[in-house]
Amino acid sequence: MCDGDFCLGPMLNAYPDSLGGTLKECISFLEQPEMKSVFSSFYILPSLFNTDLDRGFSVIDYRLNDLLAEQTDLDALRSMGIDLKLDFVLNHASVLSEQFQDILKNGEQSLYRDFFIDWNRFWEGHGTMTEEGYIRPDPELLQNMFFRKPGLPILMVQFPDGSNVPYWNTFYQEVVYSHVDAQDFMAITHGKYAPAARLASLVNAAVEQGKWPEQTELGQLEVYRGAVVDFMERNRRYLGQMDLNIRSPLVWEFYKNTLQTLAGYGAKIVRLDAFAYAPKEPGARNFLNDPGTWELLGKVTDLAKPLGITLLPEIHASYAEGTYRTIAEKGYMVYDFFLPGLLLDALERRSGEVLVQWIREICDRKMLTVNMLGCHDGIPLLDLKGLLPEERIQSLIDTVVSRGGYVKDLHGAKNVYYQVNATYYSALGEDDKKMLLARAIQLFMPGKPQVWYLDLFAGRNDHAAVQRAGAGGHKEINRTNLTSSDIAAGMKKPIVQKQIELLRMRNRFPVFSANAKIVAEVNGTKMDIRWQSGSEEAVLQTDFGDYSFSVSVRDTSSDTEYFKYGS
Repeated sequence: MCDGDFCLGPMLNAYPDSLGGTLKECISFLEQPEMKSVFSSFYILPSLFNTDLDRGFSVIDYRLNDLLAEQTDLDALRSMGIDLKLDFVLNHASVLSEQFQDILKNGEQSLYRDFFIDWNRFWEGHGTMTEEGYIRPDPELLQNMFFRKPGLPILMVQFPDGSNVPYWNTFYQEVVYSHVDAQDFMAITHGKYAPAARLASLVNAAVEQGKWPEQTELGQLEVYRGAVVDFMERNRRYLGQMDLNIRSPLVWEFYKNTLQTLAGYGAKIVRLDAFAYAPKEPGARNFLNDPGTWELLGKVTDLAKPLGITLLPEIHASYAEGTYRTIAEKGYMVYDFFLPGLLLDALERRSGEVLVQWIREICDRKMLTVNMLGCHDGIPLLDLKGLLPEERIQSLIDTVVSRGGYVKDLHGAKNVYYQVNATYYSALGEDDKKMLLARAIQLFMPGKPQVWYLDLFAGRNDHAAVQRAGAGGHKEINRTNLTSSDIAAGMKKPIVQKQIELLRMRNRFPVFSANAKIVAEVNGTKMDIRWQSGSEEAVLQTDFGDYSFSVSVRDTSSDTEYFKYGS
């Protein structure tokens, strides 16, 4: 139901190819009679745009990926009364972006020379130049830095003049050397085929072993080393996500243009991915810098407000740190990363005590939240530190792993948990009663409920997808694309039909508004949540003992019952 200009109705969450293969097929799903008035919003993940890695989160540009979506699809969603939540990645862009490719082509003469962060310029005067050509910051400046991967976050880039320049690269990177053959080296060997073929064989073998070209053992062909290495380096290619320099006016022009593009697509909510990494200062943690992070958000807000966009800063931090409170106090929406773990804990312990505590805090602090069960990422655990005891968090980990899930540690650190990867249905033991109760509770939580498409269809862990993805492919366990046949079969399942009925209830009645009074109470295994706005009242009564619940919506002034459901 909409409250003023902001709608608290349920939001579907999917990739553009999750339901049938294209966004057009997603729309066909939403146009089914059974789906009428079920969703008011659609969070489409960023493979909607031109991207290369991380299934969308390495953005080349924000034009539509025409293999998956067309402008007419977005127009159709608007005509259905469905607004959008879209992603804007503030910290980085793909090396294949127009801006970075211009740097590779023009080097020092590029208009975008400082669009990304030149590592050496950033650290000038704060470290020691290495033989490899990058500055190693002074040890006291490194000790507090927050790293997403081992080693310094650098990608060495070769300019047209042959110089190597280090750029800041927080996330993924890969340097790719092309396979060569004798013809590539014929000019180097002055037209001699045999040594050219031998050089190509040696270099290809070294690269396949993960070595740099300069590490190739050339034996009696050592005389050609300089020319061979120069050829390989001049022709190397890159993959990765390069950090933007927010001190550049061109970056702010890019921010402005991107927000205008997203608003034009129909975005009412824009999720700010990786925003906390963008502000950087020598000696700072360079993750959630204070005050830099909040200054950045303030400037982006000034760009977004005239476009009718509400910003949703995305950040994982422990409850104990209180970052969620700071975000709320500064007037931003809060991504409720606590709910998925709290619900799992409540269902396993058969107690809603901590859930009620969290509901009351949301209401007391007047936080506007977006909540979820599953999503494209994992089930958050780091966020629960300080909200649940360590032994209960570990119990959740053990339970989900025993049901086929995977633990993702914090940025490669051993035994420092971050999230578990599993479908929410499998995390619940593939129990329909638990899944339906979890959905009912989510729909009575304060804020805007976001629904992962696989949760709706009670999707199971996809271990085959994890195996196909190889190393680092654990997230694919919960990203299975559904075919039209899968959707048709799923729509016949009682667990799917019952969720849809509850979602339509949540979307239909005005009582579910930001102005409603919400009261939550717990008594043993029983938990009740009550929404009241005007004379309309919605009540959820649950019993964790047998995972049963009932829902009712009525007009208290006339004692008219509009909706009733019991599991």
